[in-house]
Amino acid sequence: MDKGSNQSRNGSAKKTDEIRRIEPDLKVNLCGIILDNPVIAASGPFGYGHEYRALTNFEALGGIIVKGVSLEPWTGNPPPRLAETASGLLNAIGLHNPGLDQFLEKDLPLLRDAGPRLIVNVVGCSINEYSRVASHLDGVEGIDGLEINISCPNVKAGGMAFGTDPEATYQAVSAVRRRTKLPLLIKLSPNVTDICVIARAAEEAGADGISLINTLAGMLIDVGQKKPLLGNTFGGLSGPAIMPVALKMVWQVAGTVKVPVLGMGGINSAEDALQFIMAGARAVAVGTGFFYDPELPVKINAGLTEYMKTNGISNLGRIEGIARS
Repeated sequence: MDKGSNQSRNGSAKKTDEIRRIEPDLKVNLCGIILDNPVIAASGPFGYGHEYRALTNFEALGGIIVKGVSLEPWTGNPPPRLAETASGLLNAIGLHNPGLDQFLEKDLPLLRDAGPRLIVNVVGCSINEYSRVASHLDGVEGIDGLEINISCPNVKAGGMAFGTDPEATYQAVSAVRRRTKLPLLIKLSPNVTDICVIARAAEEAGADGISLINTLAGMLIDVGQKKPLLGNTFGGLSGPAIMPVALKMVWQVAGTVKVPVLGMGGINSAEDALQFIMAGARAVAVGTGFFYDPELPVKINAGLTEYMKTNGISNLGRIEGIARS
């Protein structure tokens, strides 16, 4: 073997060692909210976090988005509310929650000391309801931001969801923006013709970030009973089955708006998370995955760290949207 070959091999080995010594920084800035890592507990499956305290390492979460909070208590839909599907879960919970007062009195105090950043998901059936909840939460200790779920039915528009019409989206987001200084993430429904039009309307109305996707509409039929399996007939599909759809929409929206994107929908591994980040997501959220693996955030962060070390990546900003170039 000649001297040049030895030098080349030694140089490659030295470069590899230097790459491996890089200590990746998982911190990300999501709409002004500094997260220790990009993995967030999505609104819904994680509830208000109480059930997961003995199951999940909260320190592995960059943030928690709590289950939807409405002005008054919502009883939700009639049972059955859940049904397992191939690679997914169909739910028709109906945003069942105890209301704003109980959240502030009982749930929030337990979450303040949890560690991760706290984002409150806000639901409502009118612009007034959204605005009032946002106003009550503005400036409350321990709350770092709001996620506005505009997939709720607009009672004044015959039950049409706010997030299926750009004008309704603009009106709802702008009204909430006037009532709070907290960072606003707007959670979009995938059940639309063009999600980019909705995302632009939210951004123009004052959104600080876009959160997507919410569940896909679906249903199941009980062939024995010869009727819909869910008590509400229709439900929302989540889990690995929707991951490619969610990834596509994150790609589309990240190329449309200037504000950060929070990606979610079927994420159950570090590779899934990397795909969302490379498509343009600033951070990712895990939802249904918690049901079968409460330690998923730990595994995702470990996988992200290993990938970054192997590839000499010091921070996630270097690969955010890189697949778009």
